[in-house]
Amino acid sequence: MKLITRIQDLPPELAASVSPEESAFINTLQAKGILPFAVTPFYAQRAAKLGTEREAAQGSDPAVASAADLPAKRDAELGVEPAANLPVGSAQPNQDRVNVIRRQFFPSPEEAHILPYELEDPLGEARYRVAPRLVHQYRDRVLLLANGTCAGYCRHCFRRSWTATLQGFITEAELVPVTSYLAAHPEVREVLVSGGDPLMGTDERLALLFKSLREARPGILLRIGSRMPVMAPERITPDLAALFREWRPLRLILHINHGLELAPEVRAAIIRLIDAGVPVHTQTVLLRGVNDRADTLAELFRELLDLGATPYYLFQGDLAPGTSHFRVPLEQSLEIYQELTQLISGLGLPAFAVDLPGGGGKVHLHPRSIEGEETDASGQVWYLLRSRDNILWRYPKEA
Repeated sequence: MKLITRIQDLPPELAASVSPEESAFINTLQAKGILPFAVTPFYAQRAAKLGTEREAAQGSDPAVASAADLPAKRDAELGVEPAANLPVGSAQPNQDRVNVIRRQFFPSPEEAHILPYELEDPLGEARYRVAPRLVHQYRDRVLLLANGTCAGYCRHCFRRSWTATLQGFITEAELVPVTSYLAAHPEVREVLVSGGDPLMGTDERLALLFKSLREARPGILLRIGSRMPVMAPERITPDLAALFREWRPLRLILHINHGLELAPEVRAAIIRLIDAGVPVHTQTVLLRGVNDRADTLAELFRELLDLGATPYYLFQGDLAPGTSHFRVPLEQSLEIYQELTQLISGLGLPAFAVDLPGGGGKVHLHPRSIEGEETDASGQVWYLLRSRDNILWRYPKEA
């Protein structure tokens, strides 16, 4: 798959928006071992289109020349969020609006700011790894890291340290310990096929993977975690949909964060899967400056429902290195979710959850989730959250 990895290959209007600071930072990514810059032509063009529409709206009418005068509805239509939602020194210098598409894939110098409590492995997956690409943390399901690359690198990625190694699609030799483990563990009922993005693999590789998993465990449920329908909807071909249908029970878990990502091509890709009998569920990450408003989230979830997809999870940001500028403070996140419950029915309301740092597992969040606070020797304040096994874990209190 062709990816854009250089600023000069971006759409001209998008390349022109790159600041000297951003350009200099991109040139250091590889040397610093930070998640690389890459994006599909489709997603880059989507960002460029939103930026062009914004400029046209501001320049065509003196009444909207000042961004402060643009109504909230216009902001939503153009895919921009108020600068008040962003931390001081955020990306997009000298702009008081942020393109929510651009913000998700374009590297920011803020990524070099790593907080002491941010973790290379924020979910603690290494402690549950039972084979080089297999993680068994929850009794009835496993995580298979089928591929180490993506169709574009989300700057909030929680698995960024592993994905930055750019490992390829799982080989037949690497599958041997995976299938052996599945055969020996009948309690495992589901395999979450993730990465990276497994749909970077060809249909032939995917078919071989599915065949190997099902030979080891006939009927095991396959969950495919992917952002491909959003980043490169052309990948969701009739042949791929038919392949998924052939290997049911299989479900696609789509990562999508904003309604502006639902371009006509993306909608068509989702509908193609659903029409082929493939259930589509979605995951969304709560991101500062992208979707940290209840009405923004409600609109996304309503549109997904209209397409036939099921909003599945809304996640609090993980403690991945250099991602603090994306994280919404936990108390504010709980307020947003509480407001969201008043805006949308249960059909469209995803579960709100956080993965407790360091391997505490996924827990659902609600207004009474915070059981207390404690302060460590450095002065950092921590919220206390209870894990599924009734142990208190810490999550940082952030501004």
